[in-house]
Amino acid sequence: MISMSFETTSTDMAIFDRYSSPKDVNMAVFSKKINRAEMRSKIPRLRKCIVIGAPNFSFLMRTFMAITDRASFESYDWTQPDESHFIFIRETRLPAGMKIITNTPSGVLENVVGLVGYERLCYWSVDDPELLGEVFDAVGSRLVRYYEVCAGYENVGACFVNDDWGFKTQTMLRPAGMRRYVVPWHKRIVEVIHAAGKPALLHSCGNLGELMEDVIEEIGFDAKHSFEDSILPIEDAYERWGARIALLGGIDVDFLCRSDPATIKARCRAMLERAADRGGYALGSGNSIPEYVPDDNFLAMTSVALDGGR
Repeated sequence: MISMSFETTSTDMAIFDRYSSPKDVNMAVFSKKINRAEMRSKIPRLRKCIVIGAPNFSFLMRTFMAITDRASFESYDWTQPDESHFIFIRETRLPAGMKIITNTPSGVLENVVGLVGYERLCYWSVDDPELLGEVFDAVGSRLVRYYEVCAGYENVGACFVNDDWGFKTQTMLRPAGMRRYVVPWHKRIVEVIHAAGKPALLHSCGNLGELMEDVIEEIGFDAKHSFEDSILPIEDAYERWGARIALLGGIDVDFLCRSDPATIKARCRAMLERAADRGGYALGSGNSIPEYVPDDNFLAMTSVALDGGR
């Protein structure tokens, strides 16, 4: 099982019992900030772990909306990823069977939105697409280098690429804009991760229905995380795409908050039964587990995986 937390803490833990490739995976995915001793007492079979963490690499968008025109773009002091930023990976000593899953210091689209602002990004997509393309290129090229370094470490088992592309009804840009500015850089990121022999996992919130063909065929991600019942329940997503890409999590966070443990267990068992002979699914939450999810509900989800669906 792999942790799905996107905040690096010393207490994010999960079991990793079985892994071959994401398209064969059928295991639990979860994360909750919880004391290590408490986790061990509540989940006694905790043996092997994968820790998710971002190396010490400053966010590209150190100052929000720092780029407002060509002059500010050309004078911007860009962070260049180098070996000194990866002490977290290089100096971490892991027990046998444990690997690190790295994530992104924000993604391609997220960093551009942070640097120029969402409203300006939309205007530039019409008024100055050349400048907007140069901003995307500056961000994307640095993230490619970031993953070249990350994926090259032997103690890295996989790489998460986290970049929220949309909201409840659509993507942040029209599909044509996403294909022009965002998709090509994610394709290059996945290529360098795959070149190192590691799986590339996408975390992206929002309604990506119009871009899933790009995610699977053009970019080549091995797995997709972040699902929400109000957009597309994981059961429906699995029927639509589960034979072509591994789907991670999907037990809706609001559902986990409001349901009782018996209802949560029933849905988790049904999802494992759905995927039992088909593979390509990892049981877990639709998004990161916040503190306000009741412990009993969280443990109801994880217990189904630990008990083999019973």
